[in-house]
Amino acid sequence: MGTVTIGVSIAVPEPHGSLLQERRAGFGDAAAHGIPTHVTLLPPTEVEEADLPAVDAHLTQVAAAGRPFAMRLSGTGTFRPLSPVVYVRVVQGAEDCARLQQRIRDASGPVARELQFPYHPHVTVAHGIDDASMDRAFEELAGFDAGWPCTGFALYEQGADGVWRKLREYAFGGAVVPPQAGHADVGRGTIASR
Repeated sequence: MGTVTIGVSIAVPEPHGSLLQERRAGFGDAAAHGIPTHVTLLPPTEVEEADLPAVDAHLTQVAAAGRPFAMRLSGTGTFRPLSPVVYVRVVQGAEDCARLQQRIRDASGPVARELQFPYHPHVTVAHGIDDASMDRAFEELAGFDAGWPCTGFALYEQGADGVWRKLREYAFGGAVVPPQAGHADVGRGTIASR
């Protein structure tokens, strides 16, 4: 057995996920179709294939202790010039994502690791492309707005072809989903014109 590259994330549900993936491809990001639209909880991490059962058990425990929460994406942001990324902002559920990713990376677990940058939940819509296309992504998705109840997360593995594939979903142990707050259009995945 060798090593595998895994990641843990919250999938952006349909129709929002496909819409943002198509937009990302349209901006010229060649990686768009190999990366499902998501909010990262554990960035790409290399583990021994033999450790996957321990990872699965750990994620099962994290999910069982979790509770559903409201997620909302709205507007754009960028990590430029530090990192060539344009993203859609997580404006509701960010604190819940931060707590989850801390539990997943806990020092006592099988995927303990330090992060290259401080954790900032987001949905990447352009990465490593030319500046004009990055500017276009920032402007054209500035009016994007979508919300949904987040009821779990998933484990992904990156194949030799660079494509990320879902290995398993993990549902939260709690059943009560809080209502979406403060926005009438939540759930529609709208892109308002500016």
